[in-house]
Amino acid sequence: MSKTIADEPLDINPEVLVPRLGDQLVEMGLLTSEQLNQALARQREQISQGKRPLLGHTLVEQGFIERSVLDRAVTEQILRLRTALQDANRNLEARVVERTAELEEALRKLSELSQLKANFISNISHELRTPLTHIRGYLELLHTESLGELNQDQKQSLEVSLRSAGRLQHLIDDLILFSMTSKGELDLKPSHVDLNVLVAPIMTSTNPKAVERAVVLRLEMEPSLLPVRADAEKLGWVLSQLLDNAIKFTPAGGTVTLRVVRDENMATIKVCDTGIGIPPERLREVFEPFHQLDSSATRRYGGTGLGLSLVRQIIEAHGSVVTINSTPDEGTVVSFTLLLTGADGEGQVSS
Repeated sequence: MSKTIADEPLDINPEVLVPRLGDQLVEMGLLTSEQLNQALARQREQISQGKRPLLGHTLVEQGFIERSVLDRAVTEQILRLRTALQDANRNLEARVVERTAELEEALRKLSELSQLKANFISNISHELRTPLTHIRGYLELLHTESLGELNQDQKQSLEVSLRSAGRLQHLIDDLILFSMTSKGELDLKPSHVDLNVLVAPIMTSTNPKAVERAVVLRLEMEPSLLPVRADAEKLGWVLSQLLDNAIKFTPAGGTVTLRVVRDENMATIKVCDTGIGIPPERLREVFEPFHQLDSSATRRYGGTGLGLSLVRQIIEAHGSVVTINSTPDEGTVVSFTLLLTGADGEGQVSS
């Protein structure tokens, strides 16, 4: 078998550490440009013959420079390169220290801004809650005809107002919950939660929204499922939010399913829909607060973009993780697990 140049071992020679050796020798006045060109031509000729000559060896062989002069020139260039490398390393280290300080300062300011935003949201939300309570109270008095008889048109107008006030109340409640989680004030009250008991009223209250959008709402759950250790109120909010979200993004004729199955000592909870789905490259965006995948002025679906962000924070506070699997135009599955209690022992939840 014939041997190629690539198969031959490289000579260990300091010359290989010096880039553009020929140009350096010319600049140092140890070699003329003509001599360099002749040496390069000779080197190319030897390479074509299957040899691997170094330029310095060729220069010495042709008598253009003495070996001792070449060695001193190579050593000088290596020392210069080492000094330049040391200077570059010192400059890089200084720049890293400087950049780290800049990033730490930026992080501090960002943390302050996040705290200010959370405080602002909390204060505004609480200030809005009081007048809204009064508005809803008087709307309900009017609607029940406690303040006088109404005609049909008036009753319908009040019903519209009550629904709008209800949506505003949900928005304010979500903002207050978000401000609490942002400030690390999410307080869990864990207990043994019977999922069958918890889910039944949620499905009942959610079904009208599904009917309004011509979406089929289904429940698939084992009737004898053991309780889970969780905050019943916040877990109920999570399930309501996930179902509302699934219905909102599912076209008429589609299906939304709440599925709860036992997997050894865990309960896996899934909300599955046959909706519009999410592109893979945008899945991580859905957990960003105040973020909508469709942020255009004419976006089709409403909402603040807080829902899934709060869902994740609440579920993570329960010691679990929310996962999303989605295929555009086919649907989305949002799932998480909770530890079962009872026969297998109590699950632990940190508050």
